[in-house]
Amino acid sequence: RHYWMPELGLWFFMLKRCKHRDSYILISAMESLLKKELNTSILKSSGRGGGGCISQGTAYDTDRGRVFVKFNHKSKARIMFDGEMASLEAILQTNTVKVPKPIKVIDLPDGGAMFAMEYLDMRSLNRYSAKLGEQMADLHLHNQNLGMKIKAEEKTIGKGPGQSELQYVDRFGFHTSTCCGYIPQVNDWCTDWVAFYTNRKLQPQLEMIEKEYGDREARELWSQLKIKIPDFFHDIDIVPALLHGDLWGGNVAECDSGPVIFDPASFYGHSEFELAIAGMFGGFGSSFYSAYHSKIPKAAGFDKRLKLYQVFHYLNHWNHFGTSYRSSSLSGMRSLLK
Repeated sequence: RHYWMPELGLWFFMLKRCKHRDSYILISAMESLLKKELNTSILKSSGRGGGGCISQGTAYDTDRGRVFVKFNHKSKARIMFDGEMASLEAILQTNTVKVPKPIKVIDLPDGGAMFAMEYLDMRSLNRYSAKLGEQMADLHLHNQNLGMKIKAEEKTIGKGPGQSELQYVDRFGFHTSTCCGYIPQVNDWCTDWVAFYTNRKLQPQLEMIEKEYGDREARELWSQLKIKIPDFFHDIDIVPALLHGDLWGGNVAECDSGPVIFDPASFYGHSEFELAIAGMFGGFGSSFYSAYHSKIPKAAGFDKRLKLYQVFHYLNHWNHFGTSYRSSSLSGMRSLLK
């Protein structure tokens, strides 16, 4: 069966009224556009999807096989889907862990966008948990290994800098904006990880909370925490790693051939950041972590930094879902000040 987690309630606003005539007209118009953009003579709904009314029109049979299509009518849908497509392309290029192959992002005439990608027959992660741990470590080590290979090639006669087809990334960030949820992330390149995480990841979240809530305690805790952040990074060397960026249990699955990850919000960052949200909501067994850390052992101060990285996700959830995540956000910051 196809298994796909709805992302933050943003999917298919028109399908909430799927029994109404105007919704059928809207779906028909989008399907006509999709058929044209995919250059297919066949576009037939498979009747399979992510749940509820989403099953009507999310998976289609085409000339070139079955595809999965996500729709979003929000104003920032194009940014979100462009970032997801770029993330999937980047992960695909590493040949480390399976992701759906992206096909095309298509603008909707009345606003929003749709994103067509490879259809994968997925189910909940179970037998391939350890394999996923190994493959996520391979993903995180891929850029570092590229750097080592390029350095070795530079010492080889006739193979100098710039002659290798490999592209090592020596900065933190990403070439385009990606969305963790529906909020665009600031991915401007930075050579220093601590500065990137402080100014590109945490600061924008706190600014959104200040604008929306004017929360005095959050403001006061942040003023203390931001000057202490460098203390968590003494004596560790951080090589930029390509991250999925939103690796919670709802964004992983498995198919017959092995594990699958999807809905990425990628950027080059500290590999430890990836494990923060993985540990917040469950879905990853001990075999996942054992396999991962057999390839990337925990560095000194790991547990403290994991809490620091979880602060971002609690703040991001506060900005998405409201004050139900206020307590977790503040207690997370508070614990780091002890």
